[in-house]
Amino acid sequence: MGTLRDLAPVVGLSAILCGGPRMLAAAPAETQGLKAPPPELRRQVQASIDRGLKYLASAQDAEGGWARQAGPAITAMAAKCFVQDPAYGPNHPVVQRALACVLSYRQPDGGIYDPGVGLRNYNTSICLMLLSALPETLPEVKQARAQAVEYLKKSQWAEHRKDNDGKTITPEHSWYGGSGYGQHKRPDLSNTQMMLEALHQSGLPPTDPTFQKALRFIERCQMLSETNDQPFARTANDGGFIYTAANGGESKAGTVIVDGKPMLRSYGAMTYAGFKSMLYANVSRDDTRVRHALEWIGRHYTLEENPNLPGKQSRQGLFYYYHVFARALLAWGEPTIKDAKGSKHNWREDLCRKLVSLQNKDGYWVNDADRYMEGLPALVTSYSVLAMQAAAMK
Repeated sequence: MGTLRDLAPVVGLSAILCGGPRMLAAAPAETQGLKAPPPELRRQVQASIDRGLKYLASAQDAEGGWARQAGPAITAMAAKCFVQDPAYGPNHPVVQRALACVLSYRQPDGGIYDPGVGLRNYNTSICLMLLSALPETLPEVKQARAQAVEYLKKSQWAEHRKDNDGKTITPEHSWYGGSGYGQHKRPDLSNTQMMLEALHQSGLPPTDPTFQKALRFIERCQMLSETNDQPFARTANDGGFIYTAANGGESKAGTVIVDGKPMLRSYGAMTYAGFKSMLYANVSRDDTRVRHALEWIGRHYTLEENPNLPGKQSRQGLFYYYHVFARALLAWGEPTIKDAKGSKHNWREDLCRKLVSLQNKDGYWVNDADRYMEGLPALVTSYSVLAMQAAAMK
């Protein structure tokens, strides 16, 4: 089983979907240009989601949570799956028990996390996603949501903070605009995209300074010398993204040799994360950063692995990749992706078929490449249901 230290590039997270024989719910505005998957595939997806929710309901603990060794995050993810399915909805006992569990982790600073575990941004971001999916009829939900938004904004590495060496964070600092796991860790793109996903779902407008500051960090994670001012990207031009620009840069995919020199290697999960985050920050679709990221996605289009991670590593973080793949392409809003050979792929149908094929007969999903906690069925099942809910909407 994965450790908390293995959480590195995990999690990030919306849509509404019915299960079983029910009809799919209407889509939000961001999906209006997308065509629904064919009826037979939608029925398969509905049945798959039903089995996944049945498994999650059976695995909920006595206090309303799931896999709480990392804090309340997985509980919030699982609960969101039920909120978004009209067969359950926000008033179902499974959701109400989970909500009470999540709210029990509220802290005086507005964050929602376990102080003994840490992972403050990670937990607060995912809990905010749950709260943003709930109606604000309960004052406690409304208050917790507003406080979580403010907590995430204050946790961003920006002018009001200093790094671990006591140096003031300015726009020139490699940490500027990013978010990390906790108060004294350097930022990374995974936590930054989770923060922005949560703020996006909360309704915070892209004009908010939090989004605009985050863009500085995000563009520094892109291997594109045209817009990235960091030394490690001086000759980079592939347009993909790495794990963090902080402290000289780091990629979970390691390095590749380019023109006889090692260069940080971009990879799938972080490229979709960066692409999505730029769209949430209202970067133009014609912007060179967006176009290069989209070209990278086309060159590496696959659901067989977390692309461009070397060898056996390509199975690591695979369901995180599926989830951010769904959210990013939903934000892009186009029905197909053109690959390097010019072939068009209906990404929604491809993703739905892949996830249906990977489901265990007992209703859960799990990754046998157990890193980043993907050996936990509750986490991987939540990833899978949320991804299919996003991909299979009308």
